[in-house]
Amino acid sequence: MLKRILGPTILCTVFALAGCAGFGGDSIQNESGQAFNVDQLPAQDELPKFSAETARDGMPNGWNFYRIAPYKKNTVYRLENYQGKTVLSANSKTSASGLAVKLRPRQANNLWLQWEWKALRAMPEADNAERYHDDAPLRILVAFDGNKSKLPLKEKMTFEMASLISGQEMPYATIMYIWSGKSPVETIITNAHTSRIKMIVVDSGWENLGQWHKHQRNLEADYKLAYGEAPGEVIGIALLTDTDNTKSETRAFYGDIELVRKSQK
Repeated sequence: MLKRILGPTILCTVFALAGCAGFGGDSIQNESGQAFNVDQLPAQDELPKFSAETARDGMPNGWNFYRIAPYKKNTVYRLENYQGKTVLSANSKTSASGLAVKLRPRQANNLWLQWEWKALRAMPEADNAERYHDDAPLRILVAFDGNKSKLPLKEKMTFEMASLISGQEMPYATIMYIWSGKSPVETIITNAHTSRIKMIVVDSGWENLGQWHKHQRNLEADYKLAYGEAPGEVIGIALLTDTDNTKSETRAFYGDIELVRKSQK
C-alpha cells in the first residue's frame, strides 16, 4: 500500500513516530482486527470523496482502515450528513487510528492538496513539539517515494526498526499537515523519532473551533521547505485523529480531500 503505515513508537512508527503511521507492503488490520494484505489493494488514480457517499457506519469507499498498534484504542470514523453534505466524522477518546489511500505514483510538481476540516473540541494538553503530548484533532499525511539507500545510517536503522515492529515499511518521506494546539501556523516540526516525518502546522489553537477551515498547499514547495530537496513521487494519502498521548477526547470533521494539478504560471 503506501509503503506500509506510520506513529508513539513508529505508526507505531509514522503513526507510531508521528504519534501515528506509514504506507506499505505487508498487512494492516481492518476494523474487525483481521489482517489483510496491503499489496493486494489496488492503487487509485483519485482520492474518493466523502461528499459523494451517503451517511452510514463503516469505511468510506476507497479508504482503508489502519491501526497504529494492537494495544491502542481505535478512533471511530463515520460518514455523517452534516450541514447538508456528507463528511467524515472522527471521534477519538484516548485513541489513535486512521484511514489511508494508496495512490498511483505521481509527480509532485504543480500538485496541490486541497481540503477542509473542522475541530469541535479543544485538547488543552496537546503539544506537537513535545513527544509525549503529540496529539491532534486533525492530521492529513502525504507519503513520498524516494531513494532510501542515500539516507544516513541512523535513519536506515529507524526504517528497519519500524518494519520489524509494525510489519510495515515507512515511506521515504512524509509531510503531515496538522491542527496544532500550541505551535504557530507555518511552523515545521520534525518528528521526535525520525527526520523523515515533518509536521506543518496549518491551524493552531482553539479560538476557531466549530468553524470550517479550508486549505490548499503546494506539495512541491512544502516538501522543499521541509526537506531542502526536490520531492519524489506522491504515493499515498492518510488522515489521523489521535488523543492517545494526552489521554483526552475530541471530535472533528474531514471534508473532501483532493489532489489538484495546477498549470504553472
